Amino acid sequence: MKTNLIPALRLTLVCMVLFMGLYPTLVWTIAQMAPNQGKGKITKHNGATYFTQIGQNFTGDRYFNGRPSAVDYNAEGSGGSNKGPSNPEYLATVVARVDTFRLHNPGTSRVPAELVTASGSGLDPDLSVEAVLIQVPRIARLRDISEESLRQLIAAHTDKPWLGLFGTVKVNVLSLNLALDELNK
Repeated sequence: MKTNLIPALRLTLVCMVLFMGLYPTLVWTIAQMAPNQGKGKITKHNGATYFTQIGQNFTGDRYFNGRPSAVDYNAEGSGGSNKGPSNPEYLATVVARVDTFRLHNPGTSRVPAELVTASGSGLDPDLSVEAVLIQVPRIARLRDISEESLRQLIAAHTDKPWLGLFGTVKVNVLSLNLALDELNK
């Protein structure tokens, strides 16, 4: 027993030092070299602070709606609903979201799935260009802005894939809505 116990205790001690001390310290040190010390991109607007990489809850009709969140946009509890597409409760939620979207966006025949389903993290800050453009008529009408001006604003806030290869074309809803507020001033 003694021949097995002492090596096991040594291995446990080495692993504790390595994985509870050295590795976290290494990751923390690398994060300190990142912008904002690894705490993410922060945007300040009218005295409020927003994390750009976390979805925000924009529910007013005067704003572009982002993707729904299964965790109420709480970054401490990131996660999806874990309900499959055949779950009756989940289907009822999605149908209610589609009905609400169509109520606020009359004349919309096709609703992009990302506007009525939450992402896996529940915190997705981006939408496809199609999901943003489908909301243009509503916002143009409510803010008394031409649809062409809104399309130009969307084009200015569209992120292209890195090096034209990595990622997708997307629009950050937070930065778009903050720019929309500035456009209305």
